[in-house]
Amino acid sequence: MHKKQTAPLIGAAFGLAFVLANAAALPAAVGVLLRVLAILAFLRLLLALRRRPADAGTGADTTAGEAAAPLFGRGYRLVVAAEVAVGLAGLVVINPVLHAPKATVGWIALVVGLHFFGLAVVWRQPSLNALAAAMSGCGAAGLALAAAGVPTAVVATVAGIVPGALLLGSVARSLRAPAAGAVRV
Repeated sequence: MHKKQTAPLIGAAFGLAFVLANAAALPAAVGVLLRVLAILAFLRLLLALRRRPADAGTGADTTAGEAAAPLFGRGYRLVVAAEVAVGLAGLVVINPVLHAPKATVGWIALVVGLHFFGLAVVWRQPSLNALAAAMSGCGAAGLALAAAGVPTAVVATVAGIVPGALLLGSVARSLRAPAAGAVRV
């Protein structure tokens, strides 16, 4: 795989992980079905990525005279470092302090969603803002639902399954976009 395939692969892998991790909270038949569908979607995306030519993206949406943003440069590393730091800090509060393990998936979805706002800026990809808003909304809703004491299956669906589907769908959409489009997740 080449560098331009890496970002969509990461997005697809995290989409798969969101679904696989949260499907356990659902009734067994539904959980198994969602896991199978997510695995099939991931494999389909993986095949599409492997068939994609090495020059099938520029790395960022650019206008005349505007340089492409480096894909995994300093800005990317800073966004991911902030995501990890904020994510871990929240987990330290949610679990041992608040004793609210149901809220964990909401927190993770919120932080992952927010990190896409940073990546939209770093990669000069305003299209990532829609994914960022949707995932952040799912995470915030998951936190609110967990605080309201709704069943774990509902929280897992809103803050885990839906964000996983959003990530998988976003990668699928980016692979259907014109080759002049950027590396989208």
